[in-house]
Amino acid sequence: MITPSSPSKIYGQETSTVGDQVSSAAESAARSVQQGIDSAADALSNKADDVRNQAEPLLNRVSAQAEAAARRGIDAVKDGSQQLREKALRASDSTVAYVKDEPMKAMLIAAATGAVLMGLISLMGRSRND
Repeated sequence: MITPSSPSKIYGQETSTVGDQVSSAAESAARSVQQGIDSAADALSNKADDVRNQAEPLLNRVSAQAEAAARRGIDAVKDGSQQLREKALRASDSTVAYVKDEPMKAMLIAAATGAVLMGLISLMGRSRND
């Protein structure tokens, strides 16, 4: 019969105590790992916020520069088309003035230009048929 101070009861108590200590150590380790994970996640989140905060002004600046470049391009195209219209108008006015001042020469030039164009068109037509 086992008495209260028997060796198996003592070993059972020691085993229970060791089991409690192991369980307590495992819980402590789990809490420590969880705290480490939480700390790393917080640090990563803070780093992501820092990167976003640093990138935002840069993106705004790049966007503003792109918008300004687009505006300059549009203005340049507008100016170029306006200049082209003015040159075409001047050429038209000067052609009309030349025809009024020199009608016979203008008609001869037009006839010669037409003849040259007809000759080129007929040459091109023959090239395709050959």
